[in-house]
Amino acid sequence: MVAASAVLAACSSPPAKKSTTTTRPASAGPVWLCRPGLANDPCTASLTTTVAPGPSPTSSTTVQTAAPAAPPAIDCFYVYPTVSAQTTTNANLHIDPAETQVAQAQASPFAPDCRIFAPMYQQFTLSALLGSSGIGAVNATSLNLAYGGVLAAWKYYLAHDNDGRGVVFIGHSQGASMLIRLLRSQVDPNPAERRLLVSAILLGGNVEVPTGQTVGGSFQHIPACNSTTATGCVTAYSSFDQSPPTNSLFARAGAGVSLLSGQPPGPSSSYQVLCVNPTSLSAPTTPGALDPLFPTKTTAVPTGSGQSAATKVDATPWVTYPNLYTAQCEDKNGASWLQVNDVAPSGDTRPVVNTSLLGPTWGLHLEDVNLALGNLVTLVHDEGTAFVAQSIGSGIAS
Repeated sequence: MVAASAVLAACSSPPAKKSTTTTRPASAGPVWLCRPGLANDPCTASLTTTVAPGPSPTSSTTVQTAAPAAPPAIDCFYVYPTVSAQTTTNANLHIDPAETQVAQAQASPFAPDCRIFAPMYQQFTLSALLGSSGIGAVNATSLNLAYGGVLAAWKYYLAHDNDGRGVVFIGHSQGASMLIRLLRSQVDPNPAERRLLVSAILLGGNVEVPTGQTVGGSFQHIPACNSTTATGCVTAYSSFDQSPPTNSLFARAGAGVSLLSGQPPGPSSSYQVLCVNPTSLSAPTTPGALDPLFPTKTTAVPTGSGQSAATKVDATPWVTYPNLYTAQCEDKNGASWLQVNDVAPSGDTRPVVNTSLLGPTWGLHLEDVNLALGNLVTLVHDEGTAFVAQSIGSGIAS
């Protein structure tokens, strides 16, 4: 089992170390993993999906293709989680297969609704965070090096690509931590940049709020999203299938992953980790159906107990399992989390996420995104539509 001090891995096994792209000189601007017009952009991968309603992975399946979409009216700024298998504390800017795979697995489904910009950054590597020092490997110098790349890319994007377009921020794990810091320092206190905020989806990064509140703490002006048409807001959660233990790395304020986004806003006893239910933003404690979406050919695919490779869906790049999970927010014993429930009927043999891979302190962290990816894609579509309508209305009014 991985030590409890290890933080923020995104894949169940270390990816290949072979580099596919070399870094560019600073004068050339950021190195982009995803960007409109980029060759071999992983964020524009095929979205053809097998719908597997059960009771087995291959029974009664249908194939769903993404409908042709008009050019997106908004942008997405995506920061990937900890995936680098390089052996230094901070990764360099080479694009390795790990970054390509995770961008495809987490970001590409949003492409019909937004232009996706995803910068490479000198993140803390798996070896640094899974080593003997664990979270102790994080120091101000290394933290600033990782964050500095995200900040520089955001500023470059604003100067060269934004043109007043609305932006959805999307990040998971270490990527969410970097975006919490970016939003707190650049967007939250700046009305001009805050007007561009469609929403932020920050998963497994411990966005913090005063206990019982929906704004404050990590952000002073960016509240929790409470409807599918709310804009300028944040959706955040950490997923578990049982109550997080007292030493959990997620869902508890002031500890674990919170350290990567800077110092916690105050005593942990006065703050809690924000939970927004992606199945029901207006009723977070009401169980709702998750719309999972998993890539079929990367390590992000859920592993099912006793499932052989031959029974798993691999005919399309994506698979979804309807009516397999529900979720609701829970707040107990100093932890706030998204409780994921397996509701498959008896005899259903579709693969389920591996809940024991990294131990109880991690919960379902590895699957935070993909367990609700269909819900999140729908949310971005609805929020983007609302943002564009509001922008048009504001323009007419002015």
